[in-house]
Amino acid sequence: MDLLIAALGLVILLLAGDALVKGAVNLSLRLGIPALIVSLTIVAFGTSAPELLIAVQAIGEGAPGLALGNVVGSNTANVLLVLGIPALVTTLHSSVCDSRKSYLQMMAATALFMGVAWFGPITWVHGIILLAALAWMLMSAIGVARCHRRDVAACKKVTEEKDVEGADPEMRGWKIAMYLLVGIIGLPLGADLLVDSATSIARAYNVSDTVIGLTLVAIGTSLPELATTVMAALRKQADVALGNVIGSNMFNLLAIIGLSSFVGDIPVDPGMLSYDMWVMAGASALLGLFVLGKRDISRAWGVVLVALYIGYIAVILTGTGTVHA
Repeated sequence: MDLLIAALGLVILLLAGDALVKGAVNLSLRLGIPALIVSLTIVAFGTSAPELLIAVQAIGEGAPGLALGNVVGSNTANVLLVLGIPALVTTLHSSVCDSRKSYLQMMAATALFMGVAWFGPITWVHGIILLAALAWMLMSAIGVARCHRRDVAACKKVTEEKDVEGADPEMRGWKIAMYLLVGIIGLPLGADLLVDSATSIARAYNVSDTVIGLTLVAIGTSLPELATTVMAALRKQADVALGNVIGSNMFNLLAIIGLSSFVGDIPVDPGMLSYDMWVMAGASALLGLFVLGKRDISRAWGVVLVALYIGYIAVILTGTGTVHA
């Protein structure tokens, strides 16, 4: 039964991911703002909904290790797995995307989060700091969107988003809203089905909450990002793919932990401080090779990214007793 539920969850994730990409691209066209900005906000927040729901539930049920492990593990998976697997299917033309500013914001969010975790446990005071940083990021994105709309109005021409695959300048507002709604509702629903079934299997083997959060739950809650990114790659929407990953990582670090800290204090596993958070930071820094270096994520790079993630998971699973107490 658990395997059937997991399969159903995966199907829902794929369909919802396709719907969310269509809705986001066409919303950006309708509003006259870059698809990257929509991906950093609506798409990123929608695909991060499972992490938020699981984090709040885990802390409320006395399993904060699962919540923190979920966020750290998801951010690592977002870079290595969520960008690596689509690159195995088709090259992500990240060299043509100007996502440098949002990437630097993500790195700043990563440094802030690690600093807060170092002085853990994470309390509501730290949560306020993280949420304030999120508000600053959102205001920055809104400012970029406004500048873009002014440029469009001054030039009196349709922007490059009109030429992207999947964009329909004539799509009605209700249809765009329907795509977005299906994606935002379907993604957490599919992830919930998949994560619950996988977690029930894992608990039968007496695996700790932190390790479950870093592995099964992190991978499960990253599936919305993976589904969305695969569809974006197939539609030649590298900006949506990058924006989804960068935005989701910032939302995970700032919003999910920030909001969850109001439910209860979040203790930080020493093993996570000495290993997992540095792996997360390293994966985020590796993304800079493509964003700042203007490189495409080719199939060869896809193999490297996926191999790095498999190696990371192998270390966690084989070193459970030494890496995590």
